[in-house]
Amino acid sequence: MTRVLALDYGAARCGTAVSDPTGSVVTPLEVIERPESPAGMEALVALVRRTGAEVVVVGLPLTLRGHAGAQAAAAGSFAGRLRRAAGVPVELHDERLTTRQAAASPGRSGEDSRAAAHLLEDWLRATTEARA
Repeated sequence: MTRVLALDYGAARCGTAVSDPTGSVVTPLEVIERPESPAGMEALVALVRRTGAEVVVVGLPLTLRGHAGAQAAAAGSFAGRLRRAAGVPVELHDERLTTRQAAASPGRSGEDSRAAAHLLEDWLRATTEARA
């Protein structure tokens, strides 16, 4: 397994979380303000480098019925820009209900970063199950 960084993308702020190299521990990190701005993208690229992430997972905001709308298109576009800027693989993963889970989860981290942690836990579980 490799270290993975997850992003709960939003135009105003982006929650972040990282896994340990074994994929068994997920830690919420800081929130990056305005991730689409040059400074925001720089901060994200620096975070990829600082954490040693070899893969980035960006939350894909699908509707409860599983349909992609304008927000999903924006997340996909953002993921492509991040892939080019950071030079690491960037995957999209269904983020349905992660915000609700984060709101119900205690912790000192911001809600956006707790949502990113739930996203990453779900991605790690799905990846592990796919390999089994």
